[in-house]
Amino acid sequence: MNFGEAIDKLKSGKKVARDGWNGKNMFIVYQKGYPQGIPCNKQTAEAWGMNEGELFKCEPYLQIRMVNGSHSMWVPSINDCLAEDWDVVNTN
Repeated sequence: MNFGEAIDKLKSGKKVARDGWNGKNMFIVYQKGYPQGIPCNKQTAEAWGMNEGELFKCEPYLQIRMVNGSHSMWVPSINDCLAEDWDVVNTN
């Protein structure tokens, strides 16, 4: 599947990954964001100069599960965008 098709799958709630990735158990998810805002925690408040509990608005973004099990925001490389080896991942 190409990246455009992968984005459609992400937006429908699926997890996707590339066959060409070497990392075991890595995948991408679509985070819908918080356009109306969500009360920010202490760490977010300190990072952004806000008050804890103040509404923090966030646009949708992509997030990756990395090899070590942690998660990070993710931006695709040009190789990822042009790849044809995307697949839906079942993590259950």
